[in-house]
This record gives sequence, structure tokens and C-alpha cells, in this order.
Amino acid sequence: MGKKILLAGIGALAMFGGQAYADHLVAIAGPMTGQYASAGDQIRKGAEMAIADINAKGGVLGQKLVLEVGDDACDPKQAVSVANTMVNKKIVFMHGHWCSSSTIPASDVYNESQILMATVSTNPKVTERGLKNIFRIMGRDDQQGLVAGGYLADTFKGKKIAVVDDKSAYGKGLADEMAKALQGKGVKPALRESITAGEKDYSGLVSKLKSAGVEVMAYGGYHTEVALILRQAQQAGLKLTVMGGDTMTNTELVTAAGPAADNVLFTFSPDPRKNPAAADIVKKFRDAKVEPEGYVMYAYAAMQLFAQAAEQAKSVKYGDLEKAMRGGSFDTVIGKLSFDAKGDNKLPGFMVYQWMGGKYDYVAK
Repeated sequence: MGKKILLAGIGALAMFGGQAYADHLVAIAGPMTGQYASAGDQIRKGAEMAIADINAKGGVLGQKLVLEVGDDACDPKQAVSVANTMVNKKIVFMHGHWCSSSTIPASDVYNESQILMATVSTNPKVTERGLKNIFRIMGRDDQQGLVAGGYLADTFKGKKIAVVDDKSAYGKGLADEMAKALQGKGVKPALRESITAGEKDYSGLVSKLKSAGVEVMAYGGYHTEVALILRQAQQAGLKLTVMGGDTMTNTELVTAAGPAADNVLFTFSPDPRKNPAAADIVKKFRDAKVEPEGYVMYAYAAMQLFAQAAEQAKSVKYGDLEKAMRGGSFDTVIGKLSFDAKGDNKLPGFMVYQWMGGKYDYVAK
């Protein structure tokens, strides 16, 4: 029995007896709606551009790539539902999910169905569970937490530093690692607090910070809450510097926090926009009115990774792809990628950035 499935505005994949016969179906998943939808939008734009470029050069193994998009809204239950849907659609590769709390349960579903995935999720548990199907193209929280905490200890000597998280797998994991790094440098956090993501009033936290004389906050969580905390701190007369992680790369932070965004530092991998080998792709995005910030280039790189692994393996079968990924080296817009036995990026690297005047760049030395 034949049927057609419309795929995210990219095209259609013909199916027969449940088996794909015309194209390689690849997928992305993440928060396409909800308060973190801007990150999902970055992932979508990066993946769409990569797939268009790969297809323009003949596709993969003589077949075109067709994109499926899954929306998990950073909700773990929704992520599992998305994963099951993708399994039923017989995707051969997933780039997702984004939030570690979604990636961890979803990856179990893909692993059971032998579907290869790449992710930017940074919680160490993503690759510490012995799954063979998952490859992390970003670094880990225990790596960026060490960089962030060390920078704070060295740069803000004598200042009171609080450590705060949003209770998520990503947020708490990162905050714990920053606290550990601070303590390793002999700095005891003045406060260790948690908030509930999605709320609008963080005046209680701001009052605690102000009463404790805190001037710097190491934060594990997402940009939306940081913007609110900064605004409410400003209203309370508290000048607060925030150190966050890789999710602070979003221009929505500037829109929501206003000039107070200039008080935000964060860790992120080396900026792929500065990679000379990626100059043509950066220009192509900008010509298309897309600033390739945050996760745009990572999604592009994930599709390059799949395409190169498939060409090296001469196959899109799971076992062949997994073997190629584990033993190969891949040239992408974010640099050369290769993976250790756990599936972690062998050369992760984290830099410290600062927002300034609506743009982020490496901190001044």
C-alpha cells in the first residue's frame, strides 16, 4: 500500500511497505515552540541550509536528503513521543534534541531502534550511559563548568559569588560543575540556590543575592530566566554580573534584558563564524539574512557529519554508520570532528564570551 508523507516544507518521501526507497530521511528535534523556540529555529535554519547544499552536490550515495522536524518544546515526555514518531518514520539520522533533559530519554528510544544521533546537549549523562548510537559535537558541562568557574575565581577575586540553577538536567549539572570548579580554586559560593524555570517573578532570589552582598552569579539554565533576573536586579539597585553556559548565545537575551545583557559572560565552543574554512558558509547564511550564531553552524555541521560518515561507510545502515563515526575524522564548519569511545568530541574546547552592544565575542584579555 503506497502513501506520501509531507515533510516540513522540504519535500516528500515516498514509502512502500513502510520502507523508504527514494531518499534518505534525516531529522532534527528540539524546542520548535515554547520559551526556547529561538534555539529550535537556529537548529532548523542550520539543518535546512546544510541539506540544500548537500543535495545541490548530488546528495548522499546518490540520493537526496529529506528533513523531518520534531518539536519537543524541551519537555522530556514530548521528546520521547517525538522519538517514537521518528522511529516509525524510519529516519536514518537524528540531530537533537537540545535540552539535555529531552536528549537523555529520547536517546534511549533511538538506541533501541538503532538510529544514529548527533547532539549538542552538554550534560555528561548523555554519553555516560554506554549507548553506542550517540555522538556529541559540543563539549560537556564538566568541561565548560571548569572553564567558567576557573574564570570567575581568577577574575572576581574578593567578590561574593552565588551559584544558581533552574533544576533542569542541563542547568543543575552545569551549576554543580561551576561550584565544584570554584571550590577547587578555594572560593566558597556565598549562596547556592535553585529557581523554577518559566516563572516571571524572581524578586525573592534577587533579595537574597542583594542581602548576601553578591555581585556575581554563576547560573546553570537558559537565557530567558537570566534576562528576567537581570532586569529585576536592576530594578532593585543590584548590579549583577552573570556567568552562564552555552545557552546564553541567543540574541533574545539582549532583547529581553536590554543593556543589562552587557553584564552576561558565558562559555561556548570556539566561535565557528571565526573559522576561516567556514567563511563561505557564513557569508551564505548572512546573504540569506540569517546570522549563524549559537547552534546554527552546529546543525549544519551535524548534517555534514552524517553525509561524510555515510560516504565513508558507503552505507546508511546503522552498524556501518556507527563504525564510520567511531573510527573516522570529519571536516565540518565547526572544525574537525572525531569521537572517543563514549561518543564525546575529542577536541571540545570552551572559550569565555561576553555580550556587548547586542553581539557576543571572546572576553578581552
